[in-house]
Amino acid sequence: MKKKWVKLNLFYIGQSAKKHQIFRVKQWNNNLERILKQPIYDENYKVIGLVKDIFGPITLPFVSIKTHPNSQFDPNLRFYTKLP
Repeated sequence: MKKKWVKLNLFYIGQSAKKHQIFRVKQWNNNLERILKQPIYDENYKVIGLVKDIFGPITLPFVSIKTHPNSQFDPNLRFYTKLP
């Protein structure tokens, strides 16, 4: 079964104490709960990290992304993932 590409509509909040990047979701539906533990890709479809946690309000939650140590992180890029 093919995985479907999904563009994530995220607003950058900042970095947590654990060095995770914290984002607020601008648009959310319950299908996006499946992105937990999925890799995150940049505009060039290069893996930059992994979704570690989804927390906060049900309608517009926060997303914690653990970036790879050797990846260049730019919060202004568009982010994508694949839904399982």
